[in-house]
Amino acid sequence: MARKRKPKEAPEAELPMTPMIDVVFQLLIYFIFTIKPLDVLAHLDVFRPGPEQRTERLEVPPNLVRIGIFYDGFTVNDKPVAESQLEALIRRLAELDRKQTVLIMCSAASPHEFLVRVLNLCAKYQLTNLSVISVN
Repeated sequence: MARKRKPKEAPEAELPMTPMIDVVFQLLIYFIFTIKPLDVLAHLDVFRPGPEQRTERLEVPPNLVRIGIFYDGFTVNDKPVAESQLEALIRRLAELDRKQTVLIMCSAASPHEFLVRVLNLCAKYQLTNLSVISVN
């Protein structure tokens, strides 16, 4: 009769933690460097037309008033205007129509304070339909 052999005890399996921790840190660094930050400007509120019924309206299309800001002064619809006359023109524009479209064209060489002055005047007279662009 054959004797039964006693099974050999298998050594306990070891799971080294150091390589796993290294991999976790490498993945963390990878994700930190490859994340794209959220573009705040892409999530601004946009005014869209409502789902109301389309009706034929006989509205006069809004006139576009162009205010140019340059290093040496201002223009309104391509006509040079003194800084002292600018407030009177914007006030008159607001009296005619507060929904008027105002395109502010700012030169790259113009002082920043000129743009701030024009924006403050538009806010003072409650002009809200403004667009600011940069021109060369």
